[in-house]
Amino acid sequence: MNIIQKIEKEQFKPEITPFRVGDTIKVHTRVVEGDKERIQLFTGIVIARRGTGLNASFTVRRISYGEGVERVFPLHSPRIAKIEVERQGNVRRAKLNYLKNRKGKQAMAVKEKAQQV
Repeated sequence: MNIIQKIEKEQFKPEITPFRVGDTIKVHTRVVEGDKERIQLFTGIVIARRGTGLNASFTVRRISYGEGVERVFPLHSPRIAKIEVERQGNVRRAKLNYLKNRKGKQAMAVKEKAQQV
């Protein structure tokens, strides 16, 4: 086995919750402040996913105090405690950059996926 593949295998997270672009998710991140560590939530819509394997990352966007905030998370980062899917979105694009031009409630408008019975 290649040395790089061995190192990547050690850092790879197998227990990642499956999610797609358009889903509203909660990302639990570990934040270190001095000698204390706490969990901080970042809730928003996944507007992009990129990369494969250990280099995979995703972008989450939310509206905070009327201002759009985007954050890019590495998928296999040890700083991410867990990812929860709040609701699944039904979109027809791989990247939702058109949400950046919208204001108010329209900036977070993604159709909800119909639940299969």
